[in-house]
Amino acid sequence: MSDPNPCLDCGICCTHFRISFYWAEADDAPGGFVPSAMTEKLTHHLRCMKGSNDVPRRCSALAGEVGKAVSCTIYENRPTPCREFPVYFEDGTPNPKCDELRAKIGLPALVPLEFSEAA
Repeated sequence: MSDPNPCLDCGICCTHFRISFYWAEADDAPGGFVPSAMTEKLTHHLRCMKGSNDVPRRCSALAGEVGKAVSCTIYENRPTPCREFPVYFEDGTPNPKCDELRAKIGLPALVPLEFSEAA
């Protein structure tokens, strides 16, 4: 059995960062996939997720209560910054930015992942 995803009881990154990305990731561009109705224009080449450009921030795709139980309503169609933000690095160490943000909402630091060696 795998460990539960630590993001499902956190979500703080969705209320901390402006989630900006190349405009053509939105579904109103050929091959785009992020729901354009959930985005806003930043520049000629950039968009961001609605709710993430204003303070206080909260991505429009975030559902649930931060620090308790959350989910992304467009997970399969989330933009590149969300796909590329690592909770854990390749060696299994937690991203220090995650731990810093988790501490702000009273969640414990992440435990490093242990990889078993193949026999």
